[in-house]
Amino acid sequence: MPVSTEWLLHCAATLAQLDAGSTASAAQLARYYDLPAPYLAKQLQALVKAGVLVATTGPTGGFRLAQPASEITLLRIVEAVGGTSPPYVCREIRQQGQGALPADECQNMCVLAEKMTEAHEAWRRSLAGVSLADIVASLPPTAPARTRSRLTSTISAAPSRPSPSAP
Repeated sequence: MPVSTEWLLHCAATLAQLDAGSTASAAQLARYYDLPAPYLAKQLQALVKAGVLVATTGPTGGFRLAQPASEITLLRIVEAVGGTSPPYVCREIRQQGQGALPADECQNMCVLAEKMTEAHEAWRRSLAGVSLADIVASLPPTAPARTRSRLTSTISAAPSRPSPSAP
């Protein structure tokens, strides 16, 4: 799973804590989490393309959720970043090498492939059953206001990472 999955899950959860219609720029989110802004901006576009976020331009532009937080599941975000392919692909090595089984013994799915498929499906169901609204609801009651305050304070904050030309 790409490292950007963690970034985008947190950014989406942060955006879910904003007041309706409010946005946060990639630069604000990057400063908030001390992430590289250009790379984060590129990754946020994956969520725009997947219909999870909307990007707006202009002085008050930025990113906001494209739908209510209750309609955006963690699975949608994870798949927007990493795709929908299963992490395990059986290549039928049980039919190769000195230990190769005869084809007639390989009519059924490999038990390892079967168990990996079951685990992947359980993982997908679990993520599909959790929305951003569920995440926000599980936070301490003061968290959304604190998040909004700290995110807003990043507008005028100096970048947390030194520029490449800095000594």
